[in-house]
Amino acid sequence: MKKFLLPLRFGIAISGSLIGYFLLLSLFGLHTNPFYSFFNAVILGFGIFEAIRIKRLEHGPNYTYSTGFSCGLIAGFIATIIFSIFMAIYATELNPDFINSLLTSWDNHFKVTIGTFIFVVALMGFATSVVSTLTIMQLYKNPKK
Repeated sequence: MKKFLLPLRFGIAISGSLIGYFLLLSLFGLHTNPFYSFFNAVILGFGIFEAIRIKRLEHGPNYTYSTGFSCGLIAGFIATIIFSIFMAIYATELNPDFINSLLTSWDNHFKVTIGTFIFVVALMGFATSVVSTLTIMQLYKNPKK
C-alpha cells in the first residue's frame, strides 16, 4: 500500500488542479473553447514530474526506471479517473447543456452521448499520462555507469 501512497496523493492533487482550472475557465465562459484544454497537459505533466521527482528522492540509490515510470503512470491515471468522474457529474448534473454548447462552439452538428464524451475525456487523459511519463522519465532515468 505504501507503494501507491505517493502516486495517489499526487493523482488527487493533479485532479484537484484540473478541476479548479476547468471551473475557473467556466466562470469566464471559456470552458467550451478547446484551445484552453491544452493547458490540462501542462498541469498533468507538472504533477507527474513532481511525483517522479519525489519518488526518486525517496528511493535514492535504489531508484529504478520502473519505479519512477509506475509512479508517474499511476498518478496520471488516478488524476484522469477523478477528472473524468467530475466531468461526468458536471455534464449531467451541473450543466446539462455543456456538451451541446461545446459542440456548437466547434460548429459541428454531431450527436454525442455522455458516454462518448466521458470516454474521449478519459482517453485523452490516459494518453497524455503515458506520453508525459515517458517524456519525464528521460530526465530522471539513471545514467549508465
